[in-house]
Amino acid sequence: MIDRHATGMSVRRRVLGDAHVDRAEAQKSAFDAPFQEMITETAWGTLWASDAITPRERSMITLALLAATRNFDEIPMHLKACANTGTSKEDVMQAFMHAAVYAGVPCANHAVKLARQTYAEMEGEAE
Repeated sequence: MIDRHATGMSVRRRVLGDAHVDRAEAQKSAFDAPFQEMITETAWGTLWASDAITPRERSMITLALLAATRNFDEIPMHLKACANTGTSKEDVMQAFMHAAVYAGVPCANHAVKLARQTYAEMEGEAE
């Protein structure tokens, strides 16, 4: 039997990085612990752990879906994870352009703005 939590933590650390996961774990409370466990087991231990598609493809899909559903708060975290999944800036732009056609230019435009800001922060520049 697969230990989805252990698998999820391993994949989560590989994709998001130890520093991010350590911060999230340190901030976990008794209230949100069940939610964190569910995310670790389902999103990371099942979905992201699957080898049906590559981590690069999974990052692109995730970013396009986040833009399309206007879940903008999650975009910077997943942009930073692209460095660990082999997802290039060009891949990210393609995902957002796809979202623009199928979900609307305004949501994709905001996602692109967030990407520019996030990349500038990652490169140590202020935009």
